[in-house]
Amino acid sequence: MKAIVKPSNQLQGEINALSSKNYTTRYLLIAALAEGTSTIYYPAHSEDSDAMRRCIRDLGAIVEEDEEKIVITGFGKHPKHVSELNVGNAGAVLRFLMSIAAFCPDVTFVNTYPQSLGKRPHHDLIQSLEQMGIQLQHQDGRLPITIKGGKPRGGKIQVSGNVSSQFLSSLLFMTPLLEEDSEIEVLHDLKSKVIIGQTLEVLEQAGIIIHASEDLMHYKIPGRQAYQAKEYVVQGDYPGSAAILAAAAVTNSDVKVLRLETDSKQGEKACVDVLKAMNVNLTHENGTVHVQSNGTLKAGEFDGDHFTDAVLAMVAAAVFAEGTSRFYNVENLRYKECDRITDFLNELRKAGADVEERQSEIIVHGRPQGVEGGVEINAHFDHRVIMALSVVGLRSAQGLVIHDAHHVAKSYPQFFDHLKSIGAHVELVED
Repeated sequence: MKAIVKPSNQLQGEINALSSKNYTTRYLLIAALAEGTSTIYYPAHSEDSDAMRRCIRDLGAIVEEDEEKIVITGFGKHPKHVSELNVGNAGAVLRFLMSIAAFCPDVTFVNTYPQSLGKRPHHDLIQSLEQMGIQLQHQDGRLPITIKGGKPRGGKIQVSGNVSSQFLSSLLFMTPLLEEDSEIEVLHDLKSKVIIGQTLEVLEQAGIIIHASEDLMHYKIPGRQAYQAKEYVVQGDYPGSAAILAAAAVTNSDVKVLRLETDSKQGEKACVDVLKAMNVNLTHENGTVHVQSNGTLKAGEFDGDHFTDAVLAMVAAAVFAEGTSRFYNVENLRYKECDRITDFLNELRKAGADVEERQSEIIVHGRPQGVEGGVEINAHFDHRVIMALSVVGLRSAQGLVIHDAHHVAKSYPQFFDHLKSIGAHVELVED
């Protein structure tokens, strides 16, 4: 499917933020790891969360769902022995479940997206699992990956944190179930520490004890723990909402996004502060972000590691700011569904943006007058790229045609419906 995003000068209305993908996938997993029945209210529906639903079902969880909630009877530390698991294009789901699959004797994670997830490396987690006595077969760290497990052992474990925090999260979900106590040391830097904060928050809610150092680089995890069956409520999603807020910021707007908790631990909540720093007129009170913009923004400098999944949307806003913006400490964007620095900036240039890249930086020379557009865009099968380029298309003179736009469903299936509901001119056409 392609999205034809046309110039849209005025946006107005209110929407409910979609439910958080990150929290939904984590709640689904901890519910599956509990022995008993858990209830998750307002779960997200996206390709990622649906992949987790599918895989925990394959591993033996009983999953029942209605419009409001999902009820899961878990398998504890005894997943069903399956020969294959298909996570689709969901990297976090793959990485979380690689550790859980170590309780099974022989599982292969298949490669159904060779041009996207199939290109992403997982060496860091593979090396950690090998330290725990697990044998793995892989394609230079990539899918398909076969895990020959059954009896993972605890003890001292090292994991690199300089590519993704998901490897550490994976180990934190699994190690409490081991017979032995574990101690995890994070090597190098740890990217996206705020997301580790979400993992620790969810684990604590499930009754799991983790002793984390203040800098989140060392962990002591008692073994022989059990996940408790609980009730969970999924909060609104900041990463997806960042694109809606950016769209409102670059146009004449009066837009409210509801269900965005002011005390959320989602790092992408920082997108609100980024837009304020860009001189966007907005308020954030009682879970509602209210943007009243005239489309005038000013440039700034921002540490993107604090809001990884909102960086592209903020870059899209900066395309129209007065002055030069710099987003630094963002190298981990290179290791996502695509290279979100090189690939994304190449598409921005096609649209008429003036952007530069460094290994871990994105530099945007703003064009307050707008960009020309009128070109066809390769979305690189990446939901964040699709959303960010849609923002640019709204403020372009001739619009943009974004190919493979259906991949937005990976995290935000209702994205184009929500945009249109507040006045954006978007046409969806089957290729």
